Amino acid sequence: MKNILFIMLFLSVLWSEKIGDIANVVGVRENQLIGYGLVIGLNGTGDKTSSKFTMQSIANMLESMNVKVSPDDIKSKNVAAVMITTSLPAFARQGDRLDIQISSIGDAKSIEGGTLIMTPLSAVDGNIYAVAQGSISLGNSQNFLSGTIAGGAVVEKEVNYDIYNKQGITLSLKQTNFQNAIKVQNILNKTFGEGIAKAIDPRTIKMIKPQDLSMIEFLALVQEVNVDYSNRERIIIDEKSGTIVAGVDIIVHPVVVSSGDLTIKVTKDFLDEKDSQKIDNDAFLNLNYNLISSNGKPTTIASVVKALQKMGIKPKTMVSILNAIKQSGAISAEIEVL
Repeated sequence: MKNILFIMLFLSVLWSEKIGDIANVVGVRENQLIGYGLVIGLNGTGDKTSSKFTMQSIANMLESMNVKVSPDDIKSKNVAAVMITTSLPAFARQGDRLDIQISSIGDAKSIEGGTLIMTPLSAVDGNIYAVAQGSISLGNSQNFLSGTIAGGAVVEKEVNYDIYNKQGITLSLKQTNFQNAIKVQNILNKTFGEGIAKAIDPRTIKMIKPQDLSMIEFLALVQEVNVDYSNRERIIIDEKSGTIVAGVDIIVHPVVVSSGDLTIKVTKDFLDEKDSQKIDNDAFLNLNYNLISSNGKPTTIASVVKALQKMGIKPKTMVSILNAIKQSGAISAEIEVL
């Protein structure tokens, strides 16, 4: 049976973090770039001649160099058609270099040792923002159809964003929460003066910079301001590895769950310690009747998971049980399965 690793987070529901860690500046973001190109110099491991788009691409490339040839006459297996992807960081400037990812889209056996020839990379607006070229590295990967080029693209076009001359700007919280939006609003007004910040919805805070600061100075200070905010309780489950991460104080209310031939009851009733196993400081498990109890105290998710481990429950079954408990309303925390 696959082992189950349970990690408890000994943290309060209230967190204190810098605003820069919990919010983004609207408009300041990466832009995804994509391009279609050819990898050459492969040792017979490229696309077969049956890949019509690859042969046509080779013919088009040669024609741009004043060499006219029919795609049907091309028999090379040293070329592979690929897609190139990367992200253009906010405020990237002309001449900056970007790491790129290259992936085969034809029937090549491997792109190892190949060289990507000059390929324009465009954004969703259709404009070209970078040009990629270089020798492909697979690193230690066993996937021979995907590789990278460190610094393989050069920025040719910048995304204009005049942040310096702006008088107002907007923050977007990474999590939607009414209380957190008000807390950020209040701490900013307390720090920089009344009327500086205004929460307009549970995720968005509009700000007006103070007269004595530039927008760059203002944002630099805003990102360093600490705020106490409410963090939603969550249970994270990695079904493949059997890892469960949860807050230590998440309560599981009394509930009965059936999964296949297994029925489990979480209760506050007192169990006879002679007939039960102690699974942590407060909780007990009666294996004869599959009873889990903290003897009058609230049962936590930590106790339930430990009891399920004692019962030899497999990770997939445990995920089903926890989801069923959540759907019954016995757990208020959110469950996220990776």
